Amino acid sequence: MSDIGASARRMLAEFIGTGLLVCVIVGSGIAAQRLSPADAGQQLLENVIATVFGLGVLILVIGPVSGGHFNPVVSMADWWSGRRSGAGLSATELTAYLGAQALGGVTGAVLANIMFDQPAAQISGQHRITAGHLVGEVVATAGLILVVTALARTGRAALSAVTVAAYIGAACWFTSSNSFANPAATIGRIFSDTFTGIAPISAAAFIAAQLIGATIGFVVVGLLYPAQPTAAGAEPSTAAELAGQRGVLDRIPAPDDDPAGEPDRLVEQRAGAAGVELRQVF
Repeated sequence: MSDIGASARRMLAEFIGTGLLVCVIVGSGIAAQRLSPADAGQQLLENVIATVFGLGVLILVIGPVSGGHFNPVVSMADWWSGRRSGAGLSATELTAYLGAQALGGVTGAVLANIMFDQPAAQISGQHRITAGHLVGEVVATAGLILVVTALARTGRAALSAVTVAAYIGAACWFTSSNSFANPAATIGRIFSDTFTGIAPISAAAFIAAQLIGATIGFVVVGLLYPAQPTAAGAEPSTAAELAGQRGVLDRIPAPDDDPAGEPDRLVEQRAGAAGVELRQVF
């Protein structure tokens, strides 16, 4: 497959993955409102359960194509970590990822509205700006970056789908903001005036808090899990370490490349919703 085709496939995967994630969040929120109209706690429980399972499944299913970021702060982390070695997203790829994720988030919210017979075009009136909520978003996003990168740098990236989903589920309860921790999902949720929606002015403040939280997360990761220098003395990239499985790529050389007639197979796997690049040669 050409580089252009592979790139387009990754963008499509991020668009679909982010869209389905937001559809799960918004759709389960609408369902929770209808199933438990008088119990906000029950509504949150129903919404969080659906989100946790949905996120874990999406990472496993779509992650092998694009890395399963579904989140601009994770894509930014991928770019930042790989900027020296070039192993992560390029600036051009990062821009494309962010666009695909934002568009996917909006599409997912609109799809959820339509599925539940709501007006397709809505703008949320759910105002969420308080000092506590903004601090909650900083904490939730910093924790997310710490979780995904810690797994990658300690060789446990294969656990990312379960661990990241579990962290988000917990953060929905222990943070006052219900852990948006995702600028693309935040943008998408502007377009649903329901239980999970957020007013535009609140969304802007939440995204700012998320970016601050991501920065703090990077600092903490650097202190706890410093990248090990390579043999050449350069700092390796953790670009492939961040969020999702970038897939399994088999390279089978031509028979004349292997005089023994036993072709080598290189399997490159990027694992975890914040996965580390694992290479295994058979």
